Amino acid sequence: MAEQRVISADSHFVEPPSMWAERLDKKFRDRAPHTVRGLNGKDGEFFVCENINPFPVAAFFGAGVPSEVLPEHNKKGMEAAPASVWDPAARIKDQDRDGIVAEVIYTSMGMPLYMLDDVELRTACFSAYNDWAVEYCSHNPKRLLPLGLLTLEDIPAAVKELQRISKKGVRGAMIWAEAPEEKPYNHADYEPFWAAAQEANFPLSLHVLTGRKGTGVDFFKGNLALQGSTLHHEVERSLAVFVLGGVLERFPKLTIISAENDVAWMPYLMWRMDMIHSRLGALAGVKLNMKPSDYIKRQVYATFINEPIFVKTLDIYGTDNAMWSSDYPHTAATWPRSQEFINKTFSGLPENERRNIVHDTASKVYGIDG
Repeated sequence: MAEQRVISADSHFVEPPSMWAERLDKKFRDRAPHTVRGLNGKDGEFFVCENINPFPVAAFFGAGVPSEVLPEHNKKGMEAAPASVWDPAARIKDQDRDGIVAEVIYTSMGMPLYMLDDVELRTACFSAYNDWAVEYCSHNPKRLLPLGLLTLEDIPAAVKELQRISKKGVRGAMIWAEAPEEKPYNHADYEPFWAAAQEANFPLSLHVLTGRKGTGVDFFKGNLALQGSTLHHEVERSLAVFVLGGVLERFPKLTIISAENDVAWMPYLMWRMDMIHSRLGALAGVKLNMKPSDYIKRQVYATFINEPIFVKTLDIYGTDNAMWSSDYPHTAATWPRSQEFINKTFSGLPENERRNIVHDTASKVYGIDG
């Protein structure tokens, strides 16, 4: 089967470790995120910042590394990272090798920074990252599309940062995968932010590993298999809040992305919300003008990497909502065999549905030409 034009709706930067110290205001530089080698007697290089758990940087560039080799791979440092970490021209070459025409690019090291307790430091780190990402992608803004980082404790400041980075060419941004327990996403304080995102046509992503409810999910602490198998539950709960809390009804052009959480669970969530709403909505005081599932289909999109199961449920949550991603250069990435995966996984679909999944839906959501 011939190669086709493919957009990755969720790829990643691997930020140069010195980036934050070079860009943060002087008052934060001694506390800037950075890397250290041989932490606590362990081999490798580790990303560290005050109250987050250290983790190996090599885990961010494990694309193409066999599973049995990963334990040794994760002992490596930034010297083993692909050239694309520092050089966007090298990244374009890696896209070409994988048959990718454009990437929507998320952070790597910025994800655990959502767990920083110091809001002022977190906000400064996010702003520095946003500027760096814009500069990196300026090499080829048609093929390298940056997504930003936003935090929502101070809504006027978040609105200002959204508007600032949108004007600089950032195509959307991550927010918490799950908001703090004391202020879920249907809280009235967030409404100016939803309005600003809607007005700017600025998609907001709920990406795996960025939750703030309770203490968030620390992927590198505890049982990796257990953590990895249940990560999507944060986003399930958030989507229920967006829908049943009336946020998507009040802001009908607000776009929410479930990023790197797979897709097959979405039809069940839609059915479950419809069923519960029809039976218990009046008791819960939930008043919606459409079925919960209709809001999901209208405003919620989902990215996936190598999950094939959702193809069996496309009659419920279809190709107008699902967006394939390579996850380059992370460990789960299909790089450099993405075209092979796409041809195998979607071979039974009509051409228009296949094209939606790997190109057209992402092109529509992010305004990508080509």
